[in-house]
Amino acid sequence: MRKLLLIIALFGLGFTQPALAVETLSVKAQKAQQQEQQHNAEREAQFKQRELQLAKRKAELEKRKAQLDLSIESLSRSFSDNEHTLAEQQKKLHLETGSLGELFGVVRQSAKELQLELAHSVANTEQSTHIHAIDDIVAAKRLPSILELTGLWHAFQAQITSSSTYSDITVPFVSGSGELTQLEVTRLGNFALLSGHGPVDWNGEQASDFPRLPKHVQTSAEAAGIITGHTSATIDPSRGEIYKQLADALTLAERFEHGGFVGKIIAGLFVLGMTIALYRAAVLMNIQQKINRQLKSPQTPTDNPLGRILNVYSSEKQLHVEALELRLLESIMDEQQHLERGLSMLKLLAALAPMLGLLGTVTGMIETFQVITQFGNAEPRVMAGGISMALITTVLGLISAMPLLLAHNLLSSKSEAIRNILERQSVGLVAQQAEAQSTEHKDAYAA
Repeated sequence: MRKLLLIIALFGLGFTQPALAVETLSVKAQKAQQQEQQHNAEREAQFKQRELQLAKRKAELEKRKAQLDLSIESLSRSFSDNEHTLAEQQKKLHLETGSLGELFGVVRQSAKELQLELAHSVANTEQSTHIHAIDDIVAAKRLPSILELTGLWHAFQAQITSSSTYSDITVPFVSGSGELTQLEVTRLGNFALLSGHGPVDWNGEQASDFPRLPKHVQTSAEAAGIITGHTSATIDPSRGEIYKQLADALTLAERFEHGGFVGKIIAGLFVLGMTIALYRAAVLMNIQQKINRQLKSPQTPTDNPLGRILNVYSSEKQLHVEALELRLLESIMDEQQHLERGLSMLKLLAALAPMLGLLGTVTGMIETFQVITQFGNAEPRVMAGGISMALITTVLGLISAMPLLLAHNLLSSKSEAIRNILERQSVGLVAQQAEAQSTEHKDAYAA
């Protein structure tokens, strides 16, 4: 019985615990639902408040848009009215000015030309007031006034007057070392400045020496005589452009330097060849004089080619005619070798000089084209200068070859003339010996 009651009690306790758990979950669910409803209510309130703010902002923007539309419409009407008014004013201005517009263009063009003239004129330091007046006319966007036109007239008059006068002025001067000093010069018209050492270059703001000047130039001390005509002078009327071009005119030494290493070799060969030519010319002239003296006294042979041939004849005249002829021919060939000594070298140098010149030209052209490849050919003067330098070696080669070739020809002719004298004398000696032997044979046959 006790066991049965205990079992019943355990079963009752098992059914009671699930009921309690179900009741707890229900309470939690109700609380969670209440919290969610409260949160949703708060969010709805925030949304409604945000909606009211956006509606208010929209109303403000719509009001602002309406105001801007009214302002745009008003500005458009004003713009149209202004355009119409401007067109009427421009038409009225054109009718009232008439040909003054053309006058304005002519005045501005003349003022620009005078402004450019004064910018490079050596008299601009004395016309600063006129320069400012001209600058105002050039920069103006309206018709010039009577005062401005008068200032332009005075500027032209001052420019014309200064072109026929000279004056002593002080200008800023940049020396060759870059030092800026003050230099006293004499202004000669509107195109030249003469200092104590000659003309100086003027760039509109400061003076400097020209790179090169002619040998005889005028100085500031001669300015008075130049103006009055008592002193003859050569003045550059182009404001120094001709003097500047003198710097591009290369001297003979500068052109030789442009020939480079090949040019120096050609010059060395030319000097060597001319030395050989002059020496051989002196030797041949001396031989010619000795032979001429020997021809006047053939019985007393001396130390010269003809004398040595006469010695051979004297020592070998007992030989037969054919043998004597061969001995004389051998002597002539020995003398000819001495006469033509150095001529082959002279001919070689005459042929080698233009070939070296061509070599220098080709080398220079290669260097020029390499420069063009690296930097382009935008400046034709640079290319022309490089090509000109390359051709210097060809000029040097031709200049060297022509005198050498002429000297070789003259010396060869001189040597040939001397050899002909020796041959004629040897032929005469052989003929004399043949006649003598023929006479001996006849006498022996008669006896």
